[in-house]
Amino acid sequence: GASEEVAPPVQQSFMVPRKEINMVSDMAKWKRSQAYADYMGFILTLNEGVRGKKLTCEYKVSEPIEKLVALLNTLDRWIDETPPVDQPSRFGNKAFRTWYAKLDQEAEKLVSAVIPKHLADAAPEVAVYLKESVGNSTRIDYGTGHEAAFAAFLCCLCKIGVLRVDDQMAIVFKVFNRYLEVMRKLQKTYRMEPAGSQGVWGLDDFQFLPFIWGSSQLIDHPSLEPRHFVDEKVVNENHKDFMFLECILFITEMKTGPFAEHSNQLWNISAVPSWSKVNQGLIRMYKAECLEKFPVIQHFKFGSLLPIQPVTS
Repeated sequence: GASEEVAPPVQQSFMVPRKEINMVSDMAKWKRSQAYADYMGFILTLNEGVRGKKLTCEYKVSEPIEKLVALLNTLDRWIDETPPVDQPSRFGNKAFRTWYAKLDQEAEKLVSAVIPKHLADAAPEVAVYLKESVGNSTRIDYGTGHEAAFAAFLCCLCKIGVLRVDDQMAIVFKVFNRYLEVMRKLQKTYRMEPAGSQGVWGLDDFQFLPFIWGSSQLIDHPSLEPRHFVDEKVVNENHKDFMFLECILFITEMKTGPFAEHSNQLWNISAVPSWSKVNQGLIRMYKAECLEKFPVIQHFKFGSLLPIQPVTS
């Protein structure tokens, strides 16, 4: 049930009592909420922040960014320490549950290492998002709702002032990119099922945000156009600079057969004339296909940092 997944009750001024960390029960209420506005604002701010920039470009790396990368490195190391177990079914290796149990136990401590002492009261609430961001340990699956929890985790760190405006590029290029690497390793190691995959109609089995931010990176690129991302040579030569191409590379490593068949939506996107059109279309699609789909958002948590109350401003 939901009750084990919420943060423990901490009654300091900063935190909400346990009973107030709720899940989405009403889509209309969610779309009008402060949480939705803050979350979408965060996604769009980062979208602007990485526009036209390569992963390999120079940017500021603050101490909290370094600490977040260290946290993700810890999760990565735990995968190495928790090899898959022998089992009859190919998918959903049960060793993931062992790995997850460690995160469940350590999440608050991991978060406390990232945030300064005077904000320690926020750790239990922020840790809820971190635990939600790696997949579901019962079903051993992962999808865009889990990815959204990681973005919400980063959004909360911005709201409490741990991450700042000039961290924008590092949030996407260093932290989120490292998160993607760890999630790909989880997906491969434990053969995780896609959560609520729309099959051919979804964009990708597992991720969505790197396609948004990745298409923004490519806006006004002098030579790379959307039609080029289905070209293997282009992907191989440029994936280290562009998140979008890194995603395409991962898909082609994981899937067999013609690209147009296994990734029909992306194939259609390759026909869009410009990256800015791709970017705008993906933002619309993200709202419609992810944030406004009940199965994706039903586990989204609300608390004092991402409140369910309607937008005030």
